[in-house]
Parts: sequence; structure tokens; C-alpha cells
Amino acid sequence: MADADPERARASARSILREYGVSAPPVPVERIIKSRKIVLQYAPLDEDLSGMAYIKDGVGIIGVNALHHPNRQRFSAAHELAHHMLHASEISQAVHVDKGIRVLFRDDVSALGTEPMEIEANAFASELLIPGDLLAAALEGGGVDLEDEAAIEALARRFRVSPAAMRFRLTRW
Repeated sequence: MADADPERARASARSILREYGVSAPPVPVERIIKSRKIVLQYAPLDEDLSGMAYIKDGVGIIGVNALHHPNRQRFSAAHELAHHMLHASEISQAVHVDKGIRVLFRDDVSALGTEPMEIEANAFASELLIPGDLLAAALEGGGVDLEDEAAIEALARRFRVSPAAMRFRLTRW
């Protein structure tokens, strides 16, 4: 794969937000996934595994670790949606390998954001769950001190994301 293109990923997320007319947080990521005919499943997985995306018999499937916090599950679901939206060709090509399916896992390695597809999926998920225009409206023209844990947590609750995801978004706005 070529270098990561996080702006393409963010543009794809913004396109989905327009398509679904999302105008207030929290973004209905489960509804978006299901309306795209992608099967969303929750199951207990190893602690270091957040989610997975694959295509089996032409059906897109997203698996999310049911043992994680619901806000982390939302980010994992959005991250895996990104793989279906942005990397379908890679997933589809892998369907033809001997094992029959290609699984993209969201784990500790992907969380590092060093792989191009993971960088794009993180950018997509961040933009999808914390849209820039909705974040600006929530900040009411002001800013937020990244050291202010209470303010970060309040914003995170509003968007139903983890404080870590909110902090990540605020530092890359």
C-alpha cells in the first residue's frame, strides 16, 4: 500500500456524515454500519484485540470486542468501518487467498498508527465520531485546555468517545 492519506479518510467520513444528515453528537455509528449492510458483531476477544474487519462470501463483517468499554467499542466499530470504506479492495483481494478470508485486526499494533491503513482508519474513525464542525460547535468558539481532565471528559461523554480519543482529535484538529 502507498503512503497513508489521512485527509482522504477524513473526507470519506465527512461524506458519510452528510449522507446520514448527522447534525449532533453522538454519531450513530451502529446504525450507519448496519444500513450499509455490514454485519456488526460483538464478541469477547483477547484484551489486546479491539476489533476486526473482513469479508466472507461477499458479506462485510465487523467484529468488536464486547469486553471493552462501550465508547471504545464505538471507536473500534468506526475504525473497522473505515477498512470497509477505504480498503475494500485489499479485503476483497484477500478473500481469494487459500484461507478464504482476510482479517484485519485492530490490536495494540494497529493502535500505534504506524501502518498506512491503520493511520487512515484512525483518521476516519476520529472524524466520523468527532466531526470537526460538531466539535467546534461544542467548544462554542473557544478552546479547551488539554490538561483539563474534566473538560476533556465532558466533551468525550457528549460525543460518546473515550477521553483518549477526544484528546487525540483535539491535538489533530
